[in-house]
Amino acid sequence: MPENASGGTTSVVTMLDSTLESVDAAEEIVLKAAEEMGFDEDSRYQIGMAVRESVVNAVVHGNRYSERKKVRLSVIKEPDRLTILVADEGQGFNLDSIPDPLAQENLLNQSGRGIFLMKTFMDEFDVRPVEPTGTEFVLVKYLNRKA
Repeated sequence: MPENASGGTTSVVTMLDSTLESVDAAEEIVLKAAEEMGFDEDSRYQIGMAVRESVVNAVVHGNRYSERKKVRLSVIKEPDRLTILVADEGQGFNLDSIPDPLAQENLLNQSGRGIFLMKTFMDEFDVRPVEPTGTEFVLVKYLNRKA
């Protein structure tokens, strides 16, 4: 990722295949950016987990492992924050339809905690539709601020 000597914004966009191998690739790209920006080890761990969860969601639930569909990873470095956008080409979903992973009836479920973890580990979290189809996760972590 190119550095901007003026301390301004730099960004990179990468297209990933809809495979679980893309999860590791995405995490590596984002963690390199986070390290370059000076995020501490705890923050990098949180960022890495949020990225992993978002890309798994895009590959498994959004694109359903389709070879024809891609996951778009955008990494935006600003002087005070790191913004990560993860977009799939699936049918989309309603965030309100996701069960609460902390509800008694869901505590023993093997899945369903990804969005909860993204919200917990990042300073800002949003989900928005992508045209013509798909879902984009917006993950923001501020430098020198704990979640």
